[in-house]
Amino acid sequence: MRKSVVNSLAIVFDFGGVLINWDPRNLYRKIFHGDEEAMERFLEEIHFFEWNAHQDAGRPFSEAVAEHCERYPQYYDLIKAYDMRYEESLSGPIWENVQIVQSLKQAGYSVYGLSNWPEEKYRIVRPKYEFFTWFDDVIISGEVGMAKPDPRIFSLLVERIGRNPSDCLLVDDSKENIRLASEMGFQVILYQSNEQLKEELHDLEIII
Repeated sequence: MRKSVVNSLAIVFDFGGVLINWDPRNLYRKIFHGDEEAMERFLEEIHFFEWNAHQDAGRPFSEAVAEHCERYPQYYDLIKAYDMRYEESLSGPIWENVQIVQSLKQAGYSVYGLSNWPEEKYRIVRPKYEFFTWFDDVIISGEVGMAKPDPRIFSLLVERIGRNPSDCLLVDDSKENIRLASEMGFQVILYQSNEQLKEELHDLEIII
């Protein structure tokens, strides 16, 4: 593939799990003092990930926390902690992948962000890391009121950046997101590790 053709690609990165480490367990391990079984029972009982998906799609945290605390009053403090201590659910950037983004940008590629992230929490974290400013555009699910794998957010992306799906390469750690994007015509890389990502970019003749 000629470099001019490769450079026409819009390379789209997921954030959580690809560029920044997010997991509520980072916070709750502290609260549960390392009791993994108790922590997992709690997360399962309150259906944490299903609940959190609504915040990704735009529901305000104040509303979400109030409703969930009413539903699970015995876990009031634990539910509230996720809102109040949200940043402890992040263990920092995945710097080796951030370096890939920087290298792509320096090489002249267009890079974009497409991330499921509650708007109010993204706004807290964004100013702390310069690399968020490197992207040509960023779509945050909580800001637009729809979240992956909703096909509408992928359609919004291509409309906003003025590309066809076939001209976009999505890097995401979610199999469901990758499946949906592939069905819509995107080129895709299911992220598993830094080395695997570099190898797959190399296979596409995207040299970094």
